Amino acid sequence: ERPQVIEFVRCKNILVEDVTILNGASWVQSYFESRDIVIDGITVDSDAYWNNDGIDIIDCKQVRITNCDVNASDDGICLKSYNYPRDPNVFCDSIYIGNCKVRSSASAVKLGTASYSGFKNITIENIKVYDTYRSAIALESWDAGVLQNVLIQNIRAKNTGNAFFIRLGKRYSDDRVAKLRNVVIRDLKCSIPSGRPDKDYVFQGPALPFFHNTFPASIVGLPGHLVQDITLEDIAICYPGGGNAGYARLPLERVQDVPELPAVYPEFSMFGELPAWGIYARHVNGLKIDRLTLKAKKSDYRPAIVLDDVSNYESINEK
Repeated sequence: ERPQVIEFVRCKNILVEDVTILNGASWVQSYFESRDIVIDGITVDSDAYWNNDGIDIIDCKQVRITNCDVNASDDGICLKSYNYPRDPNVFCDSIYIGNCKVRSSASAVKLGTASYSGFKNITIENIKVYDTYRSAIALESWDAGVLQNVLIQNIRAKNTGNAFFIRLGKRYSDDRVAKLRNVVIRDLKCSIPSGRPDKDYVFQGPALPFFHNTFPASIVGLPGHLVQDITLEDIAICYPGGGNAGYARLPLERVQDVPELPAVYPEFSMFGELPAWGIYARHVNGLKIDRLTLKAKKSDYRPAIVLDDVSNYESINEK
């Protein structure tokens, strides 16, 4: 096993403050089933290996992560839930992440992929994201847990492969299934490049094995297991545009050809070509969009927004 620089297991009253951590050999630091944690003013500069998560919070409660600068060659700030068999009292709860700067060759701020018990009462605000390969914000409930009551606001992301990715999946073939509900994303501004956003990394994100156009932000559940109650307010995403039908061809009339892939590891590129260039939503109950601006610098053969099996949809001030 590769060592972590900092690891706390089932501890209380932790303060990590004003330190710099360089080039870990694995996840740089992890906090497991602990509570009352303050991580403030630290610098993580760790892109010497491909699996260098900057900060991992695993089934912890009462956590504050503030004023941190994270450069990681895997997920930047990541919440995970490994509690299984499930103890109903063990999950990520009451976590605040604010005033941080993140660069990642995976996703900048992520909940999941491990999501056995889940995540509740999470606030993420005032985050600057740059040169990030995957998503600025990724919410992935794939195991049997519940992801709910998440507020995300004041996010500024530039040169980032995807603005946000929200995915409810189903890892197991039995009756265990996750839940994902009550998420607000407010005041997010993001610019998507036409090429690799992590081209200057030593360890880049894995190249995809197929030709593709730019991927939209997406919110995707499963048939009969819907993502519920998502609010997008004051969102502005700038895309490069220039979708080329010679790379892939999934126009609106072929929306039924988007695969479900319930047990496939969740990433924003997992479905291949999608029939929208801006926002794609599928299997959602309760989607409110207020003040949305989508811009493509060049024309794209796909529409900006595609909704498939979306009920209780409300839209105000789209452009």
